Amino acid sequence: MSTIGPKQALFVQFAAIAKTLGHGHRLELLEQMAQGERSVEILADRAALSIANASQHLQQMKRAGLVTTRRQGKFVYYQLADEGIIAALAALRRIAERNVAEVERIIRSYFNKRDELEPVSHKQLLKRIRAEAVTVLDVRPPDEFALGHLPGALNIPLRALKTRLRELDPAQEIVAYCRGKYCVLAFEAVALLRARGFNVRRLEDGFPEWRASRLPIVTGNA
Repeated sequence: MSTIGPKQALFVQFAAIAKTLGHGHRLELLEQMAQGERSVEILADRAALSIANASQHLQQMKRAGLVTTRRQGKFVYYQLADEGIIAALAALRRIAERNVAEVERIIRSYFNKRDELEPVSHKQLLKRIRAEAVTVLDVRPPDEFALGHLPGALNIPLRALKTRLRELDPAQEIVAYCRGKYCVLAFEAVALLRARGFNVRRLEDGFPEWRASRLPIVTGNA
């Protein structure tokens, strides 16, 4: 009987993590937790899953070391075990963008139709924030905004954007962001605002990547 070597033993463990990541619902739940600590109930609601189904996915990710939990009374809260998971998800995205034809088709047919302009980089946006030369627009729901957001960001959820246009200065550039590079909220916000004459672009990704880059963030609703 052959004995498994230490390298092979490590590969088995790495493969177990990769297998756990191999489900669309789990990737969506990880994106939600990348915004901050969330309860099972909120995670299930945002991912359009039953609480039982979401709990099963979350438990599998916990066993794989991807998430940790905290109990408060009858509620259980989940968060990413390591911000390196954000980098891992970004690496998966880049590989798919370069090598999977269906990913390229989806990006071209949906995302590029709504915004073909080059997005704003972290460095560019931070410089404009410090110069007070931009309106930073966070189009996520208020509870996600409260968990953390970019400095000086104005929170107008996408569903309320049409009725709150007067809060935006048409003379100033707007940079919109949400949960990540392909968060549809930011793309829809950009398309809506451009159609109404605003000078608006997207951030190159979203809040989790900004935070993972150790750039300044603010918590709370103020």
